[in-house]
Amino acid sequence: MRKAERLFQILTLMRGRRTAITAQQLADALEVSTRTIYRDIDALIYSGVPIDGEVGIGYFLRSGYHIPPLMFNAQESLALLVGSKLVRAWTDPELGKAAQTATQKILSVLPDSLLAQAQNQPYTIPSLDRYEGIREKHGMIRHACETKHKLLIDYVDAQNKTSQRCIWPLGLVFWGENWTLTSWCEQKADYRHFRIDRITEMKLNSEQYAYHPERNLKHVMSLIQEKEARWEQGSYCNFTP
Repeated sequence: MRKAERLFQILTLMRGRRTAITAQQLADALEVSTRTIYRDIDALIYSGVPIDGEVGIGYFLRSGYHIPPLMFNAQESLALLVGSKLVRAWTDPELGKAAQTATQKILSVLPDSLLAQAQNQPYTIPSLDRYEGIREKHGMIRHACETKHKLLIDYVDAQNKTSQRCIWPLGLVFWGENWTLTSWCEQKADYRHFRIDRITEMKLNSEQYAYHPERNLKHVMSLIQEKEARWEQGSYCNFTP
């Protein structure tokens, strides 16, 4: 990675944070030594970039600083375009439309050489009609997660048993074949993962749930990762209740 690109990546990593980022975190992300990071930070400060912080504590950008644009390389543009296709095919129509306009913006700034590669990319992600119903559910679930509104759902499990649940929608997780809604279930007083295609009815509750340090997406994913670490290699777990 060239120094100019590395400096831009450092600014990018700093910009989206509310707390300081350490030199070690930057070094791990960019796969360089902390000594290189210290030199890069000094170079950025010397060039006038408003970075605050100190060695051992961490660094952050002062609010209001805007990072100048940097052109995508071939692999970065391909990654963005493929990701956009996945969003259009596998998420809700509203988000899919946003992905389409984002694609148009990306294509509009690519030079001719990269544009030719982008238009001849080897990836195709079809949007199949049988997933339209699931994609419609995505929209309501996504908005419920964003606004922290409870959901009332009718659910059919793997044994074809039906149940009604009042849940806190925490996030959508894609496992490679199916989307699941990760949630806190009020009836079970525990985390539950519901396959979206098995939700037969869904209604937005007017009641919102409050943030809880042990009832959120980050917490439940950390529990899953801890459990996976204890499993023998090749074992499988079905998270569907």
